[in-house]
Amino acid sequence: MTRDQSYLLDNQQSEAGRRFDALSQLFDPVTFRHLAAVGVSAGWACWEVGAGGVSVPAWLAEQVGPSGRVVASDIDTAWMPASGAAFEVLRHDVGVDEPPRGAFDVVHARLLLTHVPKRIEALASMVRALRPGGWLLIEDADPGLQPLTCPDESGPAQQLANRLRQGFRTLMAGRGAELAFGRTLPRLLRDAGLDAVQADAFFPITSPACTALEIATVQQIRGRLLDAGLATEAEIDQHLSNVASGCLDLATAPLISAWGRKPQ
Repeated sequence: MTRDQSYLLDNQQSEAGRRFDALSQLFDPVTFRHLAAVGVSAGWACWEVGAGGVSVPAWLAEQVGPSGRVVASDIDTAWMPASGAAFEVLRHDVGVDEPPRGAFDVVHARLLLTHVPKRIEALASMVRALRPGGWLLIEDADPGLQPLTCPDESGPAQQLANRLRQGFRTLMAGRGAELAFGRTLPRLLRDAGLDAVQADAFFPITSPACTALEIATVQQIRGRLLDAGLATEAEIDQHLSNVASGCLDLATAPLISAWGRKPQ
């Protein structure tokens, strides 16, 4: 999503690709269901904001076909194809830059605005990019609603996992992430002038993708945890061993999806 030093999970790190794969396994079915529900189909113009990886823009390109258009933007396009994709790749900072040219039938962002310092400006930019009658779908986590890696804190391994997750949340908050952002999405979409606003939430527990995501994330932030005194080398190694053993029922923060339509 960003190479800005305020962002904890830098796309340039080697673990980013594994995180993208795990997030796709967890959340693509949810995202695709919502995009299909708002009517994405042949000929639509779509803007995927903060795309990170290719799974969502590639799916959108399949739905809209050659008569449609898909723009996949990110401030860091390291994990996007340099050429030959069925969608446009745009290096773009949604909180600062003007929207891509043209009007869009749907604009979508997932796990982005929590980390964007200029969240309200970014949301306004996405609304401006919609054609009248177009749909905005924003999906973001809310770690404040469910802060635990192991909701069933049944022993020392689970307690350690939850303590490291608390360290992760501390690092995120220290870089300006809004940990209670997901729950605000319906109100923010209404405040932005959208109608027909609805929302739901998805809360995965005990998935192989949760395990892969946890390992990649902890490895990615390992140095930050150590530098901040939030964990020791031994604790991180023990936690990674516990996760790899399959003895933990791991969860993520709820993914809250909110959608609304720009008035005609």
